[in-house]
Amino acid sequence: MIENAQLISLSRQMALARQMDVVANNVANINTTGFKAESLLFEDYIMPVADYSAAATPGDEQLHYTDDWATVHNFQPGAIQQTGNALDVALEGPGFFVVQTPAGERYTRDGSFKINNSGLLVDDQGNTVLSEGGEIRFTDSETDIHFNPDGSIVTSAGNKGTLRVAEFDEPRALVHQGDNLFSSDQQPLAASRTTLIPGALERSNVSGVSEIANMIRVQRAYETISSLLDRQNQLRETAIRDLASLNG
Repeated sequence: MIENAQLISLSRQMALARQMDVVANNVANINTTGFKAESLLFEDYIMPVADYSAAATPGDEQLHYTDDWATVHNFQPGAIQQTGNALDVALEGPGFFVVQTPAGERYTRDGSFKINNSGLLVDDQGNTVLSEGGEIRFTDSETDIHFNPDGSIVTSAGNKGTLRVAEFDEPRALVHQGDNLFSSDQQPLAASRTTLIPGALERSNVSGVSEIANMIRVQRAYETISSLLDRQNQLRETAIRDLASLNG
């Protein structure tokens, strides 16, 4: 029984360690443009055990472990912050910008764009930002570059196309790939419920106060289980010592 209690406690402790990683990542990205907070889903993993007694009840024949089942994202919008930067653009609605990476197309809410040395519009990681017609390239002579709320890109040379914005039937199925990017097996849909806010950025939707409170709660729970494991080890040592003295 002590072994079972230790294994159950250990499963919970491992899940709490993973939860602490998620909370710490949220805190680290409080100021990351367009970042979406993560949370960990747990489930009760039930393992049957052998029934050694005819008097045992079904409840006695199962062990309940903690399983960190999945990480999910909170896609609630973050606050919109006006920057006045012509290459900044925020999304209002469920859409995502589409960028081209070495691993394929990815999706992001981070609209902090730049123009690289080749004249391409890129994101903070240097990935090419896509329009409906592909990459967006500017010449050195073009000035007055700006976005319109409908996604069109305009310069002194005229219209350069329209930013590609994708929506998804089930955003929670998006897979976080790091660097504020997501991938999806779903077919992206043309944006119908999303508009652009030029000269602005979407802030992270992480609540610093809530995440710090979560961090404290997880740390206390972890320490409580550590104390429980220590007591279980002491019981084991006492039992072994008592049995040894009886055999002696």
